Amino acid sequence: MNGIDRGWIVFAALNGAVAVATGAYASHGLAGDPRAQELFRTAGQYQMWHALALVAVVVLAGRADGWARGALRLAGWLFVAGILLFCGTLYTLATSGPLPVAMTAPAGGWSFMLGWLAFGAAAFGATRRTE
Repeated sequence: MNGIDRGWIVFAALNGAVAVATGAYASHGLAGDPRAQELFRTAGQYQMWHALALVAVVVLAGRADGWARGALRLAGWLFVAGILLFCGTLYTLATSGPLPVAMTAPAGGWSFMLGWLAFGAAAFGATRRTE
């Protein structure tokens, strides 16, 4: 496992832990604010799914060659961007209100979608490596 893969696994693990914590906070710390609870739950779900997707990217990139490996790495970076932009924006909206920078959540959503397209595109160039 190379450094970038190790970094993504660490990032995925931290995001998994944060997603669990935000779910608990949504249920207990935001009990009086249904809108904030929903924003936190939505962000936490997206964060957890994409933390798991990062693990899949690392596992599959280790078995891919050529442009499929590059497509998987692109997917990983797009998932990271989506977690930061989309989930981060929803957490901020729930706790502080609107951000001064418009369109951060939609940019994060696009990052997620493009990441999944890159992930799927990798299947077209995938070859099985024998070790």
